[in-house]
Parts: sequence; structure tokens; C-alpha cells
Amino acid sequence: MTAPAPKPSAADRWAMMTFVVVTLLGALLLFLVQPLISKAILPWFGGCPAVWTTCLLFFQTLLFAGYLYAHLLQRWCSPRRQAAVHLAIAVVAMAMLPIGPTAGWRPTDDSLPSLRILWLLLATVGLPYFALSATSPLVQTWFSVRRPGRSPYRLYAVSNFGSLAALLCYPIVFEPAFDLPAQSRLWSGAFAFYAVLCAAILLGLVRDPAAGVSPASLQPSGDVPAVRWRDRMSWLALPALASWMLVAGTNHLCQDVAVVPFLWVLPLTLYLLSFIICFDHARWYVRWLWAVAVAVELIGVAACDHLKNTLQPLPLAEELILNGAAIFFVCMVCHGELARRKPDARRLTEFYLIIAAGGALGGLLVGLVAPLVFSSYWEWPIGMVLSVLLAIALLTWPGPGGKKLLIRMATASIFAAAGLGVVLHWELQWERTLDRARNFFGVVSVTESDRDDPAEHVLYLKHGRIVHGCQFTDPVKRRWPTVYYGADSGVDRAVGYSQRRGPIRIGAIGLGIGTVAAYARPGDALRFYEINPEVIRLARDRFRYLADCRGRCEIVPGDARLSLEREPPQRFDILVVDAFSGDAIPTHLLTREAFELYRRHLAPDGILAIHVSNNYLRLGPVVRRAAESCGLKSTQVSGKKNHNRRTEFSTWVLATSNDDFLRRHPSEAPADASAPLWTDQYSNLFQILAARPGEGE
Repeated sequence: MTAPAPKPSAADRWAMMTFVVVTLLGALLLFLVQPLISKAILPWFGGCPAVWTTCLLFFQTLLFAGYLYAHLLQRWCSPRRQAAVHLAIAVVAMAMLPIGPTAGWRPTDDSLPSLRILWLLLATVGLPYFALSATSPLVQTWFSVRRPGRSPYRLYAVSNFGSLAALLCYPIVFEPAFDLPAQSRLWSGAFAFYAVLCAAILLGLVRDPAAGVSPASLQPSGDVPAVRWRDRMSWLALPALASWMLVAGTNHLCQDVAVVPFLWVLPLTLYLLSFIICFDHARWYVRWLWAVAVAVELIGVAACDHLKNTLQPLPLAEELILNGAAIFFVCMVCHGELARRKPDARRLTEFYLIIAAGGALGGLLVGLVAPLVFSSYWEWPIGMVLSVLLAIALLTWPGPGGKKLLIRMATASIFAAAGLGVVLHWELQWERTLDRARNFFGVVSVTESDRDDPAEHVLYLKHGRIVHGCQFTDPVKRRWPTVYYGADSGVDRAVGYSQRRGPIRIGAIGLGIGTVAAYARPGDALRFYEINPEVIRLARDRFRYLADCRGRCEIVPGDARLSLEREPPQRFDILVVDAFSGDAIPTHLLTREAFELYRRHLAPDGILAIHVSNNYLRLGPVVRRAAESCGLKSTQVSGKKNHNRRTEFSTWVLATSNDDFLRRHPSEAPADASAPLWTDQYSNLFQILAARPGEGE
């Protein structure tokens, strides 16, 4: 009869608890810091989706560096020395606390934004993140020394649970409950506790004689099965494709909604969840089932994205489900195939190191290479094509049963023909593309329609698939204000009222094609603020509003808030804020601090005109609340749709201290006392979500 195992002592139980807590805490902090620090720097770089893409690239690359550090440390140092080195790094990293960039890191110009973000992150959060990224493999090694014969992979499950919990908790708990300074303090305090736990583990290893043994003597006896280079290439390529779809899919979502942590965290959560499921047990990954799911889902996504160019957009929930499922299914296939290719346990550190390299490679290709190579967002459809091809390859993989193979090949051929046809048709538009450019701030293009009819020939400026301005080429019609600036729009009412008193001074945040210049009369002065140099180029080279302006017109390149903060009061009679990127909103232009800055630049009776039209978000109450917080009264008005003049329905909030103007233009929307007040340190997208597209403003 086997004797019962001795009960662990209190010291052993305490040591075990320490291993669990430090693993859980390390994973929580590792994934909480990503949306926290990214949101903190978002306003400094125009609030565009590329900010998160660049941040994600940084975190993926540093995660690879952490895995490499852990791998080398385990090969060269005894467990005791490993813990000592890691504790030293954690203590040095505490000198960077509290995390979060100070005002001194704010950029003074808009050159090289990606490199500036990478350097800023490295200097402010690089060392703490590097220490955290090595936690899981190192702690599992130390646990194996302290508890020989016990599997350390429970700690791997604990790490995955902590990572997933962090991603879910940030948009649901931390972001709504705490502003950014409070989040930074809480995170920094938790990191200090993490360092204390590392010290406790080191103390236990110092007392354990086995912890001083060299790594070579700890290796199990027996030959380690050889690993082929094609296996290593699959370890690299599969996570690279999953990472490609993660980053490209996140960018795809943010372009048309808002650049907010929830839309960053959702795809990352699905990515991590697929990794957890696939490495939990082989039964969860059925190759043919997930391969078919990828092919069907990606065809649906491509078809819906194509139809959205001409039809009403999907409800936000359906949009998230459709694109989220595409990311999840592709990641399931990639990570499922990785799990099938796991090497001998003695090769696991190399395995995980190459996986981390693949993740960093995918992020690098989408975050840095794609903007340099492509003039449009081709990485999303390219990722879809590669994913469909992978699904086809898996469906036709040689296996038992010729009949089953023929059925799979026929199915795969249908999916391939339909999927590739839809994807290749993706970029085809009814209009002819005349010019297209891509940079850090997005993709802008100039298209035309009705070119065979000179009286109806129109040029469009698009950001992504959203129209940001259009102009007739007919010499008479080209002076007409179009799209969101037509009759009864907010700008039309503000300009019509102000020009009764003589020449006026207009400021505009967001140039577009310069449509506001159509309202200028001799003696008027216009000052545009535009962050995207390609928009400035296209407005000057392809459109005529600026050239035909009858007033004095100037353009200030760079971020509007940074420019306005540096300038003396401009005394604008009208300040127009219309700086949407795609259909996404730059939240840093709708905060209380932004409105205080706007008011400083308004004339005493000046009018602040904010464009709030949005498919998914009810921006009107937020804007009116921000105006109220800085002492302005507001009214909400709508512009009319007129196809002959190419104007669209639009919603504007006009804020001013001019009671006469407000009396002449009563609000078309009721006051909302429960409207949230956004600040630079706090904003919450969930508070203003519309139920369906078009139910925003």
C-alpha cells in the first residue's frame, strides 16, 4: 500500500501561493498597461488609429525581447541567479514609476510620429514591461526547482487567465471607474508589489540548495528529438498571420467608429482566447471545422465591407461580431496548427520564443511596413486572402479516404473562387480614383463621378470610405458649399449671422477640401488647422475652394490643439471643429480642456460650430455638456440633404455666449442633464453608443 504524500508545510503553501500570485499579477499588469499608456498618448498624435497600431507593435516586440531574455537566462544562469537578476531589473524599473509620460514628452511637431511613439514608450514604460513579459517562463522554471515532480503548466493557465481578465476588466471596470492619473497610480503600486513578490521568491531560492545548481545539470537525460527547419518556419509564419489579422482588424474597426480602448481590447481578447483554447486541449481544435469557418466567415466579411460602400452600415454590435469572428476564427486556425506542432517539452522555450518572434513580425509588417508599401489599407484584404488560402490548404491536406478528400477539394474550390472574387472586387468603386496617399494619419483619396457630364462632374475627397468633401468642376457650381456645409448647416447659420456685421475671422480645425472657404467674402480671414500633410496637398492641388477664396486664407500644419496652445488668442468670430478621421472621432477634441482652449480663441460673441454627425455615437450631448462646463450656451441644428447641390444631412452643435444668436436658432434637440463630461483624463464610449446606425447624431 502506497504511503500518503506528506502534507505541505506552511512555508511550502506560502511559497506556492507566492508563485501563483506573482504569475497572476504579472499577467494582469502586462495587459492592463497596454490600453492605459496608449490612451494617455493618443491626444498627442492626432487621436488616429495608427497610434494603437504602433503601440501594439511596440508591446509585441518587447514581449519577444522578454521571452528571449528569459530563454537566455535559463540557459546560462542557475535559478537562484536568474531570480537575483530579474529582481534587480524590477527594482531598477521602479525608478520609472509612476508610469505615464509627462508634459515634457509632448511632441513639438508632427514629424516621424511612429518613431516618436516607439521612443516615448521605451523611455516611459519599456523597462517595467520588459520585466513583466519574462514573468511566466521564469516563474515556471523557479517553481520546478522548488516543487520537483509537480507540473509547472498550471502556472501557464494562471498566466493566461490573468491576461484575459486584464483585457476584459480595463474597458468594463478600470476605464469607467478611474481617470488616467488614478489608473497610473494603481498600476505603479501593483508593480511595486510585484517586485516585493519577486524578492520573496528569491529568498526561498536562496534557502533551497537545488536552486544553485547549474542549468546544464538540470536538463533531463536522453536525446532531444531534432526539430526541422520547416517546423521552425511554421512556428514563425502561423503566429505572424494571426498577429497580422489582429493588428489589421483592429485598425479596420477603429477607422470607422472611434479610437478607444474597447475597440483595441476586443480583438486582442479574441486573439488571446484562441491561444488559450488551442493550447488547453487538442479536442478543441478540429482542423476541417475551423478551416471551413474561416473560409465562410471571411467571404461574409468581404461581402459586407463591399456593400457598406453603397448601403447603410451595419449596426455597431453586428459590425463588431462580424469582424471579431473573422479575427477569432483565423487565430483559432493559426494557434490550433501551432498546438499540433508542439515540440518535445525540452524545446518549449525555443518554441515560445519563435512564436513571440512571429507575433512581432506580423505587427511589424502591418504597423510599419504596410504604410510605406501600400497606398490604401490593403493589409486587411491581403490578410483575408492569406487566411482563405491557409484554410484551403488545410481542407485539402492529404488524409485517409479519397472520397472525403474530393469533397474537401470541391468545397475549398468554391470557397476560393467566391472569396478571392469578393476580395479582389473590394477596392473597385463606381468613381475613378485620381489620387491616393497614405501616411500615419490614414488613407486619403480623390475620386470622381459623372465625368461625361461637365455640369454634374464632381470630385470627392475620401478618408477611407467616408466622404470628407466634394466639389463640382463646373466654374459656376464649384463655389457651392457641399456635403455637410450646405443650406441651414451649422456653418451656414453661423456665417450668415456673423457676416451681417462686416468682415469676420473664421478658424477651422480640419481642412478637408477647404469647403468653408466658399463662405468667405472680401475682407474675411480664414485660418485652417490640419494635421495631415496629404490632405493639405490634395486640397491645394485637386480642389479649387482655397484658390477661389475671396478672403485671406492661411493653413497651419500640425495638430490643432498643440497649435492653438502655442498661439496667442485669435479672436475668431467662428471656430469650426470638423476633424473626423474616417468616421472615427478624435476624442481629445471634445473634452472640457479642449473647449476651454476654443473659448480662449473666440471673440466675446464668437460662435463655436462642432460637427457631430456620426453613424454610431450620440456626440451631441457630450459636446453640449463640454460647452456648458466652460460657460457657453449651445443649440443643436441640422443641415438638409439636397442631391442637386451634393449636400448631406448633418448635425451641428453651436456654442456661444451670444443670446441673440441662440434666440434666432433654437435647438432641435432636447437638453440632456445626464450627458457625460469628457476630459483629457476620462472619456467613456459606452455612454453614448447608438442602438443602430443612423441613430447617432
